[in-house]
Amino acid sequence: MAPSDVTTGGTAPSIDVKALNYLFPDGSQGLKDVILDLPPGSRTLLIGANGAGKTTLLRLLSGKRMAPAGTVHIAGVDPFKEGLEGVTYLGLEWVLNPIVRTDIDVPTLLSSIGGDYYKERRDELVDILDIDLAWRMHAVSDGERRRVQLAMGLIRPWSILLLDEITVDLDLLSRSNFLQFLKRETQTRPCTIVYATHILDNLADWPSHLVHMSLGRVKQVGSMEDFNARADEGQRTGNSRLGELVLKWLQEDLQERGPRNGKPNQGKTYENLDGKGGYGQEKAPPK
Repeated sequence: MAPSDVTTGGTAPSIDVKALNYLFPDGSQGLKDVILDLPPGSRTLLIGANGAGKTTLLRLLSGKRMAPAGTVHIAGVDPFKEGLEGVTYLGLEWVLNPIVRTDIDVPTLLSSIGGDYYKERRDELVDILDIDLAWRMHAVSDGERRRVQLAMGLIRPWSILLLDEITVDLDLLSRSNFLQFLKRETQTRPCTIVYATHILDNLADWPSHLVHMSLGRVKQVGSMEDFNARADEGQRTGNSRLGELVLKWLQEDLQERGPRNGKPNQGKTYENLDGKGGYGQEKAPPK
């Protein structure tokens, strides 16, 4: 069966998750009864402490991990039955790929993924991300490689974009410009974004929705309007309202979890290609 195109009909895709459970290969719990209903055209921040399940959820949504039948629907389609086109996942492991550490120039990389066809998007992303076309990938920093990764991942128009801590290496200005580009994308064409991050600078007015995860569960989900209406203005400490809300959530999560005490907790590691799982292999720490 040919993959479905989530852009069909010119409508932004929704993300619907029902009763999603996931176990790591060692049998430890990754996700517990996750339920989500993210509307078309939304920009969702995925919030939670390390090990909350954010990466696991994004990998399942992107098809990099197999979800149980009937638990995930993108634009009404079960991607594990029919396949999907137009879903882009960008995570931290890309910069570990030895190919992007070789003596190769940026224009060659951008051309390899359609840069010559999508010239306007290519040039806009090069400008927004402050990329020097003279860079050679073996002689740049991880932050500069990250900029090239973002450009490569976004040159082809996508319908669903899943970002996992991808802006961690960007400076403040580049990150702000990049986030404004993503916001314009959702305002000018049919697309939907889920963005997992711990960095909340310049994000107060960016998301349309929040998802709060802890210990593999979704604890809270809703629109920013809903959360702002419930915000407690009496306990401000100088952070944005979004920052205050997230700090409150993380403190509550820490109290609920308690001391680690050496107990296994889900997490992610990124390995080189050594026959033991490849890039982006997720593993729970050993018991």
